[in-house]
Amino acid sequence: MNTHPIAVVGASGYTGIELLRLLFAHPHAEIVAITSRSEVGKPLSSVLPRFRHLPGADIPFIAPDIDAIVDSGARTAFLALPHGMAAEYAVPLLERGLKVIDLSADFRLNDAAVYEEFYGHPHPAPQLLGEAVYGMPEIHGDAIKSARLIASPGCYPTSIILPLVPLLREGLIEASSIVVNSMSGVSGAGKKADVSLIFAEVNESLRAYGLPKHRHLSEIEQELSLAAGEKVTITFTPHLVPVTRGIHSTITASLAADFTAVSSCLQKAYGQAGFVRLLGEGQCADTAHVTRTNFVDLGWHHDTRTNRLILTSAEDNLTKGASGQAIQAFNMLHGFSTNDGLMNL
Repeated sequence: MNTHPIAVVGASGYTGIELLRLLFAHPHAEIVAITSRSEVGKPLSSVLPRFRHLPGADIPFIAPDIDAIVDSGARTAFLALPHGMAAEYAVPLLERGLKVIDLSADFRLNDAAVYEEFYGHPHPAPQLLGEAVYGMPEIHGDAIKSARLIASPGCYPTSIILPLVPLLREGLIEASSIVVNSMSGVSGAGKKADVSLIFAEVNESLRAYGLPKHRHLSEIEQELSLAAGEKVTITFTPHLVPVTRGIHSTITASLAADFTAVSSCLQKAYGQAGFVRLLGEGQCADTAHVTRTNFVDLGWHHDTRTNRLILTSAEDNLTKGASGQAIQAFNMLHGFSTNDGLMNL
């Protein structure tokens, strides 16, 4: 069977581990390099015992060295690194001929000034922003197929952009009226030591954070503006909830057309999209049905009192919101089946 050699840079974090979980089940993926600064020389199976006895799971962690990654024979590198750090690897790996799929925020924005506004420092490689493809397969599939650099979308943005883009393209909602409330599991904050994220602080707690200008607003508003053909500014309130995985977004907007057009619009956009499940009118999305999958579920209601549309979406922040979506783009990039590596529920 034809296999494609892959490097996972930053393989010991949550998104890196999720990449490994999915790639080990991928019929065309061969993991030839995994990196971690803290685990150099240790076999994967000793650091992450969940992978014991899987073929290839004794691969040793190596230092995140460009020459070592290239010498491994990898042809595609997944960068599961923090923003600001991923660009340091993307630039030389691209120069050495690898395809790069970046799970950080480094290449999601088209405008370096917007990046600096939201992330607090100049963009580390602005020359690549015009080339990078925003890696949402349902929206930018054609561009992904010929890309050299793919910027995999954020978890919150995926749950918001997918429901709204078709409606904005068709002019069914008022772009200026969009309000979003989202809730995320704690793994969305990454694998780091932070008192605010320890069990005793998160358990039996529900709180908003990142107000009033969460970093993900930048890519959300970018993609919504492209769909609407005008600048879109939304109100977005993220919340941390005491679960490990999952994102739920509740989106409201004033209708600019008859509510009956909503179902046909979403069906037209996603009726053949394998990983978008349309629950239908009167149904609510539930994270219990999407965790550890690459599906995003969408439901919608009409509030007749206010003539506002209510959309609900649910996804797994580590899968469809990160690693699964990156592999979905990888499959499109290399001509594999969309489902490869993503149907092991």
